[in-house]
Amino acid sequence: MTFSDFINQIERLQQKQLGGLTSQFKLAPKLRTRFSEELILSKNPRKAAVLALFYPDNNNQTRFLLTERASYNGAHSSQISFPGGKFDKEDYNLQTTALRETYEEVGVHYKSIEIIRQTSDAYIPPSNFLVAPFIGISEKTPRFTPNEEVAKIIEVLLADLLDDSNLTSVEMETSYMKNIKVPCFKLNDYIVWGATAMMLSEIKDLFK
Repeated sequence: MTFSDFINQIERLQQKQLGGLTSQFKLAPKLRTRFSEELILSKNPRKAAVLALFYPDNNNQTRFLLTERASYNGAHSSQISFPGGKFDKEDYNLQTTALRETYEEVGVHYKSIEIIRQTSDAYIPPSNFLVAPFIGISEKTPRFTPNEEVAKIIEVLLADLLDDSNLTSVEMETSYMKNIKVPCFKLNDYIVWGATAMMLSEIKDLFK
């Protein structure tokens, strides 16, 4: 999709009803679907926010940013995710969190980003975070300067997200799941699963 076509769809994206859990659960591990909103709230989850940043590449095609997390001794080591992180007491709101974390992690300043809308929260059981995703755009191709939290910058064509042939499933073993098959996206040869895939599934449905 050209970036011009993407821009022309913004008003519709802002007005369209979100798919919520119906959209997210298309790409959720079965264990995750057992967590109702009531159960999640009872766990008093920590707040976090991420940014799905869309922008034009050098060929005026629409891309969005994912990152590969640096390897560390933690639940989300080396995973593919959006830039983002936990809510800080100095943040005005969760949108501020998403923009601040994006600047800290990949060097894109908030003044160059326009927030289009917030999508449905996604719960991450291992770390007990409830994540607020935001869709943003940069009208110019960003220059990324990743910090030590980011191992790789992954620039994905929106067309690849919308292509159903990039949907698959893999067998995984995680900190809270053993030898379980999980639905996922295969984007730029990376396996994108879990909360990031759930958020992408809702974004995909917005475009559909």
